[in-house]
Amino acid sequence: MVDGQMILVWILLGFLVTCAIAATVAKNLLVTVLILMSYSVVMSIIWVVLESPDLAGTEAAVGAGVTSILFFIVLKKVGALDTSKKKKQKDKSEESKDNE
Repeated sequence: MVDGQMILVWILLGFLVTCAIAATVAKNLLVTVLILMSYSVVMSIIWVVLESPDLAGTEAAVGAGVTSILFFIVLKKVGALDTSKKKKQKDKSEESKDNE
């Protein structure tokens, strides 16, 4: 017999697989970080359902919290979050094409 808790776990596991696949095919790094953050949140929920609150807290704090913040800092440092640079480069390339 299938109870509500098992249905919830199967739905969450399906979401985890979807997140894993989406993170590998995403082209934008920011989108990938957000997907991985949601993966960690769902994994934390699964740990709560499986009655392991210590692992759930650790997963939420480290997986969704600290790791995501570090990823955002790295993306900012390498310039992946700065859209103004991309617009300037795009405008320069369009100007050079127009001048030719």
